[in-house]
Amino acid sequence: MIETGSASSSLTEVFHTKHGSVQQCDKSHQWLIEFAGKSAKFDYRCLLKLKKAVYSIDIERALLDTAAVPDVEIIFLCACEHCYVLSVAEVIALKELLQGTFVMLELNHLITDCLNRLVY
Repeated sequence: MIETGSASSSLTEVFHTKHGSVQQCDKSHQWLIEFAGKSAKFDYRCLLKLKKAVYSIDIERALLDTAAVPDVEIIFLCACEHCYVLSVAEVIALKELLQGTFVMLELNHLITDCLNRLVY
């Protein structure tokens, strides 16, 4: 994790890809997602809602569907002020970003747990 920002806003980069990044602010307990030319702040509850919404998209169906329907997914989260309108390729990129983010969070938890066990 990389520390960035000034004294007023200390952000820790959790994960990034060539398409975007996820940063965490410990002071405000918010998550900043920079993706598809948009910066959006989420609390952890909304971040989990975003993950659930993205994971529920049937990417295989969207790629194999030959109907004359645009390959656009709209991700709207109740109780969150952000909305994404993404192509299938962007959905795949956002899913990769979220998967990496939650893997890093789990890894951080496991390392912290192991270190705490060694100390006590």
